[in-house]
Amino acid sequence: MTTPASSPTRSWAKPAFIGAAVLAIAGIGFATFGKQQQAPDVTFISIDGQKISSQDLRGKVVMVNFWATSCTTCVKEMPQMVETYNKFKGQGLEFVAVAMNYDRPDYVLNYTQAKQLPFKVALDSSGDLAKQFGDVNMTPTTFVIDKDGKILKRYLGEPDFGQLHTLLHKSLSTT
Repeated sequence: MTTPASSPTRSWAKPAFIGAAVLAIAGIGFATFGKQQQAPDVTFISIDGQKISSQDLRGKVVMVNFWATSCTTCVKEMPQMVETYNKFKGQGLEFVAVAMNYDRPDYVLNYTQAKQLPFKVALDSSGDLAKQFGDVNMTPTTFVIDKDGKILKRYLGEPDFGQLHTLLHKSLSTT
């Protein structure tokens, strides 16, 4: 049983403690969010059977785009992805378009040839690449990775291409 004199102290102490806990958790979350995450060490298998390891891509700015031929947003954004690649490839941009595991390889091959995609196109037949990139299940999902292999930005859905170009320009111009 509590006395009336102690009730106000206890009722004040609980919100203060909860408030302090929320601030501490928020601070941890902010500190974690601010850190750049290392891109996973993976090997992409292109539709022509070429192996492309993430280690081979170090020292270059890389875009990894998870997509599917059945994804209307992916198909809609693909011409702008091609335009982005063509604009920055001369400055050293690498691009790997990763077809999701549910996408039929013959559809991916047909789309790639019909649209004359100028960058590397890989198949994620087992879904392992999507898992290693943080359980990607929404398409399109695009990662921009810096020269040191750190993820600079993850775009869910179609990116703002103006902002993407600014990020690529900045990333490619750093030594």
